[in-house]
Amino acid sequence: MSIRLQELHKAFGPKQVLKGFTLKVRDGETLAIVGPSGSGKSVLLKHVAGLLRPDSGSIFVDTYSVPDLGRKELIQLRRRIGYVFQFAALFDSMTVSENVGMGLRRMPGWDAQAIAARVEECLALVDLNGLGDRYPAQLSGGQRKRAGLARAIAPSPKFLLYDEPTTGLDPVTTTVIDRLILRMSDELGVTGLVVTHDMTSAYRVADRITLLHDGRARFTGTPDEVRSAGDEVLRGFVEGDPDLYFGFRRD
Repeated sequence: MSIRLQELHKAFGPKQVLKGFTLKVRDGETLAIVGPSGSGKSVLLKHVAGLLRPDSGSIFVDTYSVPDLGRKELIQLRRRIGYVFQFAALFDSMTVSENVGMGLRRMPGWDAQAIAARVEECLALVDLNGLGDRYPAQLSGGQRKRAGLARAIAPSPKFLLYDEPTTGLDPVTTTVIDRLILRMSDELGVTGLVVTHDMTSAYRVADRITLLHDGRARFTGTPDEVRSAGDEVLRGFVEGDPDLYFGFRRD
């Protein structure tokens, strides 16, 4: 297994966010974690990247036990993990090309010429050819998302973590981003972990979908299995029915 989360518990003060979350992500697949806002989806991603440590439980990325890694080992692991932030997190004072090449400049063996070539390659992969000299403020929301994806893939990661990649986008731009996620899987062979509350997007990009509910993995299955599942909480989320999701009685 490429990513394995076992019995994860995480609290912030009195709020218990993860309550024994367990999940296995297979090599080469794209798995979507769905759930309402505030359910802990982004918290899970930050655990995989080593940005947060669990109160208890284990996290393995390949053979690495993430919570047990020292600073140097964690830096090395993060070079294999591309993180696509919810709002792109581009630096406004840097051009798109400078943003995309930022991580490469910190890695040994990359000179200016090699970085420039890789940046152009990554911009082409996300259909931003010719926009490298622009600044983030000169881009549309969808273009900023794509620039953030280009930055994430620049170091040739094995894993891509997507934090709400389609939030705030119109339906057409959402489809563009979803197609890019599929392209990353098909052309680069990366293992993808996508957190989203957008079921249309999840159905489109994911090999499997997990519902995060009450701090645990409530259901995991293929898109077809999710569509046909009888679990009322899952149906409530998919259908946008609060009575089912929260277990309200219908009189």
